[in-house]
Amino acid sequence: MSRSWERAIAELRAQGLAARASADRVNETAADLRQRTIAVAVHYAAETDYLRSALALLRAHLADGRPPQRLPAARVWPGPIRDLWMNQVLARTGGLWQAVPGAAVVDQMRSGPASPLLDAVIEQAEALQASLHGHRRHPRMYEKYFPERDGGVRADGGGRPAPTVPGFPDPGHPVNLTFAGGTGLRIQPARADEASRLKDDEFAVHHRALAFGDAVLDLLVEARLDGTRPQAGRLRGAGQWVGREEELVPARAAWPAKLNGFQAVTLAGLGLLVLACTALPLTFGKEADLFSHYTLLFAASGTLALAGTAIVHRTGPRLIQAPGLRAAAPGIASGLLALAVWQGQGPVADHFFAGPYERYERELAHGCLAASPYRNDAVQTRVDHGVLLVTPTSQGTTLRLGPAENGSTHPLRPVDAATRKVLDDFRC
Repeated sequence: MSRSWERAIAELRAQGLAARASADRVNETAADLRQRTIAVAVHYAAETDYLRSALALLRAHLADGRPPQRLPAARVWPGPIRDLWMNQVLARTGGLWQAVPGAAVVDQMRSGPASPLLDAVIEQAEALQASLHGHRRHPRMYEKYFPERDGGVRADGGGRPAPTVPGFPDPGHPVNLTFAGGTGLRIQPARADEASRLKDDEFAVHHRALAFGDAVLDLLVEARLDGTRPQAGRLRGAGQWVGREEELVPARAAWPAKLNGFQAVTLAGLGLLVLACTALPLTFGKEADLFSHYTLLFAASGTLALAGTAIVHRTGPRLIQAPGLRAAAPGIASGLLALAVWQGQGPVADHFFAGPYERYERELAHGCLAASPYRNDAVQTRVDHGVLLVTPTSQGTTLRLGPAENGSTHPLRPVDAATRKVLDDFRC
């Protein structure tokens, strides 16, 4: 008995138990719409993890290889954005349709040693493929049509089908469902029985996913553990959150229908802070002489603006919940911080991306050359082809320093031996 297989099968069993528990939890929370919505998201994610893990172990078993070190489990997003994670899981059914085994996997199953347990796995895989077929074909059962003048929808299919778009004879094609001229949408009367069958197959996917995972688990227990079912192993992914809906997606404060004066101050302060941060890429880009890449600079500013607006939208209601003047405190603090960012970004950018003249003053003229003929008030400077020429007004060697570029962060260095000797004489 392989320890790696025992561990993997134990984890698969834990995922199966979590998937079934999540399905029960959906029924238990039916009275609370919010909790039920979160429970459905957890159910979809746990069910998909179970299906993907069962497929991964089945492939490894059929190839007579080693199981993966970690079974597939979708990561639950961090706390501040778990409501976005929930919406994404609900919109994609947790990725369940993408996890349905394809024809290549079924062919691999059929090529394995025949056994009743493997036949049961193949049967459940084919049932899942039927559900996927129903999911893809069921929308094609609809058509655009012109209702009767009384506006009613009759059981006998009353109403005239809309003409199809030229080149697309199937009334259920997405082009016809979008661009055909009808004013109503209905199931095609001639395909009502087929639509009902496809719908039943589509809705049965959740039961079939669990049945497939259970069939794979039975096969692996018999083939790899000699029929001894292990205890449930470590659980990862969404299955850990079954029954913990409030902890998973805590209730968030909503924006009030109307802001009072103190709340408006906070919103204005946050907006000023976002605006000040939006200017950062443009300010630093100007000082760094990067305006030739203006597209990237404006893209960075736009990204900061969108990110800041999203953060304000999500955190703002919580910041303005305090009563009275305390609701304005975050806005006042944000306004002061915005003022500091706005006033400070120019000097900071100028310090890091100074021009050649400013760098000469900072690095040499106000330092080791402060008491020399090369002090700032006793020289003439100019830039020639990327070289800073520093000529003393009294007699002396002309210093040649580089790189003399706008927006450079490199210190000035001598570019010839004569300049190097002068700097060495002044211990620079």
